[in-house]
Amino acid sequence: MAIFRSLFRPNYAQKLSILATLPLVVAVAAIALLVAYQSRASAEREIQALKHQLLEAKKAELRNYVTQARNGFSFIYGRAAPDDTEAKQQVAQILSSMIYGTDGFFFVYDYNGTNLVSPRQTEFITRNWSGLTDSQGTPVVDEFISLARQGAGWHTFMWQKPSTGEEARMVAYVVGLQDWQWAVGTGVFIDDVLASVATARAEVEARVQRTFLYIGVITLAALIVVFASGMVLNIRERRLADAKLKELTQRVFDAQEDERGRVARELHDGISQLLVGVRYALDNARRLLKRGEVDRALPPLDKGIDNLAGAITEVRRISRDLRPGVLDDLGLGPALKALTDDFAARTGIEANFSTVVFRNRLDSEAKIALYRIAQEALMNIERHSGATVMTMDLRGHAKGATMRISDNGCGLPPEQDRTGPGIGLRNMQERIEQLDGTLRILSSRGTQSGTVIEAILPLSHLLAPGETPGEDQRVKIS
Repeated sequence: MAIFRSLFRPNYAQKLSILATLPLVVAVAAIALLVAYQSRASAEREIQALKHQLLEAKKAELRNYVTQARNGFSFIYGRAAPDDTEAKQQVAQILSSMIYGTDGFFFVYDYNGTNLVSPRQTEFITRNWSGLTDSQGTPVVDEFISLARQGAGWHTFMWQKPSTGEEARMVAYVVGLQDWQWAVGTGVFIDDVLASVATARAEVEARVQRTFLYIGVITLAALIVVFASGMVLNIRERRLADAKLKELTQRVFDAQEDERGRVARELHDGISQLLVGVRYALDNARRLLKRGEVDRALPPLDKGIDNLAGAITEVRRISRDLRPGVLDDLGLGPALKALTDDFAARTGIEANFSTVVFRNRLDSEAKIALYRIAQEALMNIERHSGATVMTMDLRGHAKGATMRISDNGCGLPPEQDRTGPGIGLRNMQERIEQLDGTLRILSSRGTQSGTVIEAILPLSHLLAPGETPGEDQRVKIS
């Protein structure tokens, strides 16, 4: 039952296999039908041509027999009167003696339908066969008489073979002796022609079946190759996906550990030392107060208050780095302005920031992504660029939003000379790609033209006028 359900609910890999094999099967089936049709049509034309040639050869042979027979008694018929009984008997004897092959003979009927000559079937002689038809209802003798009255003609019908007694198809050629009102003719059985045609048709059918077999074998081989290739690709892609998933998971863990380490260092190096100083100042002030030295207790107390204010400021800075409240309250522009001001105050690098009024129209994911990209870029400028000037520009346009960060530092080294995997650049790239955006990095090493990082988001991440900046509210692009 589970197998039955799986056939009607294919997974992604099975859908890909079906998508790959179905057009192949349809194309091969169409080719097979077209080949079969063309083969049968071409073979039928050849068979009909062969049949026509064989029949024409038979007819030419019959015409020659009749011509020879007529030449054999023309000297008698030409001088005899219409009622010359003796001449008629002489001609009848001549025709009776003209037998050829196994079944060949001449026959004579008068216009009344009476048989006068039939050397191989003597039971027909002197009997009237007017109205005689073959097994298929085709008139025989009446048609002979009709052709004879017209001068000459061909007639095809079923007739009993003298040699075997079996019925076979015959082609007869009949001429008329008008003075005597005789229908003289001879015929030839064409069962050998029909047998040749049947054999040719059987060969055609066998050839078509072989063609179908070859196409089927080729199709099966192709399907096996496609299936095997699909399985190999599927296994390979799964392994790559598993490897990438493991790598991504490890990177997430590494990022978490790095962030925890950074927060721990900042807590230890900054807040912890400030709080230790506060405690030391408060302890000192308490000892002085116990001894009644109020005037000497005020400076340590003031120092402790200053250290506590510094600790509060440091906590706010760490909190802002983890998740700046201004990003949610005022939007991306003010958050980036605060980030650049802090960057300039901390590093001494001249920082310029320009933007247009966004009015908080970017959705939450876009704001976070651009803010983190800006953080990463400023960190790279601070650590590696040696720049003295940094410029950040943020603006919206008809196609979306663009953030451009440039510096006048030493630029990025060539890719082949980089010692590390560039996790910062990779993080920026992955963040922007998750939002269907584009990240461009332009850098010239050693020319002091610096580095330009340009992050472009599509219009789908800008909220429509009147919408609140929720996570699921985006401009719908038609």
